[in-house]
Amino acid sequence: MTDTTMTQQTPGGRLPLSAGQIITMAVFGAVLWLLAALTLRYLGPMGIYEGINRGVLYALIVPGTVPFVLLARWIGGLASNQIAIAYAVGTTSAMLLDGLALAWFPALYGGTPELVAGAGAAILWGAGVGQLLAFLFNRTKA
Repeated sequence: MTDTTMTQQTPGGRLPLSAGQIITMAVFGAVLWLLAALTLRYLGPMGIYEGINRGVLYALIVPGTVPFVLLARWIGGLASNQIAIAYAVGTTSAMLLDGLALAWFPALYGGTPELVAGAGAAILWGAGVGQLLAFLFNRTKA
């Protein structure tokens, strides 16, 4: 990975990413969202949103998200100064899908309103954590 990819622009120059990187990151975000939703659907009935378990879940999401930010850099062929914007593309994709699923397919998250709310909240937390980590890992050229 080199920082020369920063010069690759989409048509119109809106983002400092190539069209391929944008597509890759949007798909990456969609896949991560689906994996998170299915994982939370499985874990929700075990009580992960109750009492101290919720705090443990939210705490574990922080270190659990680090590998995905690093994986995004590798999969997207990102330069160190593209991490935050590329992860934002993936996060946007995930948020759009999450909003649609919560409104039209809430059973994806569980069988009760509590499970749906717990999963939706955990996914929002994870999206925010991932974006924050991407900001922290992002580096500009020296």
